Amino acid sequence: MSNEHHARTMLPIPDRPATGLTTYDAKDPETKFPPIEPLLPPKGAPNVLVILLDDVGFGASSAFGGPCQTPTAERLAAGGLRFNRFHTTALCAPTRQALLTGRNHHSVAMGSITETATSAPGQSSVRPNTKAPLPMTLKLNGYSTAQFGKCHEVPVWQTSPMGPFDAWPSGGGGFETFYGFIGGENNQYEPALYDGTTPVEPPATAEEGYHLTEDLTDRAVGWIRQQKALMPDRPFFVYYAPGATHAPHHVAKEWVDKYRGKFSHGWDVQREQTLARQKELGVVPADTELTPRHDVITAWDEMPDELKPVLERQMEVYAGFLEHTDNQVGRLVDALEDLEILDDTIVYYIIGDNGASAEGTMNGAFNEMANFNGMAALETAEFMLSKMDEFGSPTSYNHYSVGWAWAMNSPFQWTKQVASHWGGTRNGTIVHWPNGIEEAGGLRSQFTHVIDVAPTILEAAGLPEPAMVNGVQQAPIEGTSMLYAFNDQAADERHDLQYFEMFGNRGIYHRGWSAVTKHKTPWVMVGGDMPAFDADVWELYDGTGGDFSQARNLATEQPERLAQLQRLWLIEAVRYNVLPLDDRSAERVNPDLAGRPTLIQGDRQLFFPGMGRLSESSVVSIKNKSFSVTAEVEVPEAGASGVIIAQGGRFGGWAVYVTEDSHLKFVYNVLGIHEFSAVATEPLPAGKHQVRMEFAYDGGGLAKGGDVSLYHDGTQVGHGRVEATQPMIFSADETTDIGYESGTSVTPDYDLHTSRFTGRLHWVQLDTGADDHDHFIDPEERLRVAMARQ
Repeated sequence: MSNEHHARTMLPIPDRPATGLTTYDAKDPETKFPPIEPLLPPKGAPNVLVILLDDVGFGASSAFGGPCQTPTAERLAAGGLRFNRFHTTALCAPTRQALLTGRNHHSVAMGSITETATSAPGQSSVRPNTKAPLPMTLKLNGYSTAQFGKCHEVPVWQTSPMGPFDAWPSGGGGFETFYGFIGGENNQYEPALYDGTTPVEPPATAEEGYHLTEDLTDRAVGWIRQQKALMPDRPFFVYYAPGATHAPHHVAKEWVDKYRGKFSHGWDVQREQTLARQKELGVVPADTELTPRHDVITAWDEMPDELKPVLERQMEVYAGFLEHTDNQVGRLVDALEDLEILDDTIVYYIIGDNGASAEGTMNGAFNEMANFNGMAALETAEFMLSKMDEFGSPTSYNHYSVGWAWAMNSPFQWTKQVASHWGGTRNGTIVHWPNGIEEAGGLRSQFTHVIDVAPTILEAAGLPEPAMVNGVQQAPIEGTSMLYAFNDQAADERHDLQYFEMFGNRGIYHRGWSAVTKHKTPWVMVGGDMPAFDADVWELYDGTGGDFSQARNLATEQPERLAQLQRLWLIEAVRYNVLPLDDRSAERVNPDLAGRPTLIQGDRQLFFPGMGRLSESSVVSIKNKSFSVTAEVEVPEAGASGVIIAQGGRFGGWAVYVTEDSHLKFVYNVLGIHEFSAVATEPLPAGKHQVRMEFAYDGGGLAKGGDVSLYHDGTQVGHGRVEATQPMIFSADETTDIGYESGTSVTPDYDLHTSRFTGRLHWVQLDTGADDHDHFIDPEERLRVAMARQ
């Protein structure tokens, strides 16, 4: 091991003082110092581009036999390698944290998504500082680093504009540049964006043709061009992780119409067609069997005839969305080629961070938040038909049917969240690196996993695994470099043991064999009886015997081998912080029950004008309870209008605002389907006033309605009725804003998005306590009480 190699195990690399003669006068001929040399990786270290798509199943992309055209993936595969046994964790945030650290997801505390984090070590969502991310290691070794797109690794109580930013990409994540969004998903037309840690608005509107994936690509291409113009000798690490093709499935109509009529045969036939194409391409063995449809997935022929046109449209939209996404990846690849650096860039094209998503119910969804709130029944067949032409547009927040997700995972069983079976965890992956891969168009079938990416990149760059980062001793990387397989198709696989677990769905892979048990159904999010973990039925599959798709269950034939693998799963589970198993849903959304911190304590929160981009976890919850909003405003003689406070947007939320004719108004939007409002009977007079909205919850369970009262200076001026409310979540991407509204408008009748309050807004108080202050807050008591209870 060279001295340089050894020195790089401690990061930052310690400075070494110059030795030799120190002269008194710089003009002395004996004055000699070595030249200042910028920090660079070892000579020959390649550029790295990691592309991670979202919610794409193994059988979706045409590069792996699917019906969605992905010519960029095919192009990269023709010049590189397809890996047909590459695996993820079955869910987005865990896969991403595993990718960026080279460790198993429970080992870096990301047992599930950040929104369901608990206080258990494997579930807390707080990455241990003993497991530094790959971009940090690369940056401290002289790489330029940048991320564009989705970051779902920030603990929810750290997602406000105040941070802390330790887990943000450009905070403690190791990326010098970040442009994208924080969270699990985003509206492609109206995203909540950050440039570094600064909230920014999209550069254009949907009406002007804006689309998030295109914006991310523009920024990535611009950054790469600038990096090579200014630092041609410094390699880069770019992580391009668009929100596509996670729901909502948003794409322009011209991409959708390419697929019109191409899915009328339904999902059962689609799986048969996909498997046939997969065999033709050779991406699955010729003897691969199509796994059967489970009873909880309805056959296409048994779906209601009146709904089938909508179901077809859902898949047409998705296919167009995936092709559009691949087209944007193509723009990125073209930029590398134009700069003549494509051959010296390792491109990882990971087509999905888990299996295709089955979170849209059997009927699909016009607004996926309906299912997340246990209110999918509101989206009747009649309603869906009335909205069919809007799917994919800015007025939709759509998702496709469970049946299509299952078909997009062909030939495997199950879907996203089901970590037990390959349908949840096997994702087609392409590696392109002409300067490092001798064979073009090859296939690799060694077992690989997302934790293998980080050690592969380090080995390719000639960099050691760090032993110390920022003064903290590091735990070993848990992945295995894939580099050995790049130029040896017949090499024995080196990653031969891997556990899987997600919400109780669990499995183990060992030397070709897999033992698995499916515990929980992904699209049953509210309600449903969970069996005891020990009552789960395990299955056994022999990958060494040609069962590529887990089609032949050998549990009854080989019970001893099954028992050995079950025991091995338990050993690995203990080793990597998988235990205790946790299959809870609603309980884990509630931070008090889950045991994670909340940013806001108590039942009262004080806001000031201009505050905004506040995620739901940054605001005291008003769901399933009574609440009030009080604000102090100054109204000019000409009157005032605009937003006082708004939470959520077009697809669910509420707002208190002043209409254009100066009337106080409250609106509550249930999933974009039902809207309820109350408006004052008289306008706000000029001068300083206290306005107030009170919502009296009916009680008796979740999602109930309530009565609304409006007040000017303690005097009632209006009332109304809200018949139903959203019990769990308003939005995954819309936020709370004070004095204005970002994102989409809560109500289509009044464009809150462009309506900043035109008077003077002094403060706003949100209160879920029982004390109504006689409908008026004493100004002298306001600040003291609010801050004491916050």
